[in-house]
Amino acid sequence: MKIEIEEEFARRNPDYRVMLIEGNVANSDTSDEQKREMEGMERGFTELYKVEDINKRPAIAATRAAYKRCGKDPNRYRPSQEQLMRRIVRGLGLYNVNAIVDSGNMLSLASGCSVGCFDRDKIEGDVLRIGIGREGEPYEGIGRGPLNVEGLPIVRDAAGGIGTPTSDNERTKVSESTEHLVMTIHLFDPAVDTDEVLELVKKYFVPYAALDDMKVDIVKAS
Repeated sequence: MKIEIEEEFARRNPDYRVMLIEGNVANSDTSDEQKREMEGMERGFTELYKVEDINKRPAIAATRAAYKRCGKDPNRYRPSQEQLMRRIVRGLGLYNVNAIVDSGNMLSLASGCSVGCFDRDKIEGDVLRIGIGREGEPYEGIGRGPLNVEGLPIVRDAAGGIGTPTSDNERTKVSESTEHLVMTIHLFDPAVDTDEVLELVKKYFVPYAALDDMKVDIVKAS
């Protein structure tokens, strides 16, 4: 799998980087151990943050700024990591889906970056492209129905959009039978250390999703 950044997106977001990760996985229900670690993350965030502090976290602030540069209001279409943090700080807690999805949420919370998790066998073609959503572009957000992606950063395969930092697409979502994972990690904040993010990937995906044979590529906008 290769990943490319379209010219217009790169022009508006010159500091942007994307991590593309591929590997074999074994999905399952969320284990008790993973649930306990997620509960620990919840307690930590409720102690550190108030709702009004969340969008000041550097990686989240950088993602919101990118939304504005691409033409989207981040208060109406919040980045996924901001959505998760707001749930926690408001006392709603983290929901459990399965080992892979929950590992992605843990990675997103720990890094402050938007993370997309996709079933490789549902992706069309061998190239992913990072661009900006177009007016009227069809997109079915997971659990959200049709999503207006105009002005959103978007990941496309040969058949269309599969991911945005707000919501991934139903078409390529991870299921209980997923065996081959593709993950995109959006790094809008130039201060984010890719080695630290990679260690977080290993921390959450190796024990809980049995990630192995991992391949990593990092592509810069400029």
